[in-house]
Amino acid sequence: MGLWNRLSRHQERSAPFRLVRIEIPETREGLAHIALIRREELDGFVEGLFGKEQSLELPERAHRSLDALSELRAIFDGLYELAGKPTKPVTVDDIAQTRRNIRELTKVGEREIHEVVLSCTRARRQLLNSVPTTKPTRH
Repeated sequence: MGLWNRLSRHQERSAPFRLVRIEIPETREGLAHIALIRREELDGFVEGLFGKEQSLELPERAHRSLDALSELRAIFDGLYELAGKPTKPVTVDDIAQTRRNIRELTKVGEREIHEVVLSCTRARRQLLNSVPTTKPTRH
């Protein structure tokens, strides 16, 4: 419930979701660390969304966003694996470019998480609005 209590603040388009901000050291280890954090954040969001369920009936927009988040998770996982291999040569320019890419991918992840939240919120409101609010007449 803690996840959903925090996410409830982001049910409006004007209050976008943000992933954790940390300083990324300009090293191979720094890249591996932020890639691991982002992967775990995405895993945590999806696990929180699904809970104990294996599948959910979600709005189309949420489904597309989850597909994008799945691709991002794979990218961060690959980056974590790659950055964790000290035998792979890397330059200072490679690290700088990868840090910039991570910042852009982080923005994409935030946007897609926010879209899942907004889409599910809209669907829930529509469902609640379709339920009659008046009590039935007793005879």
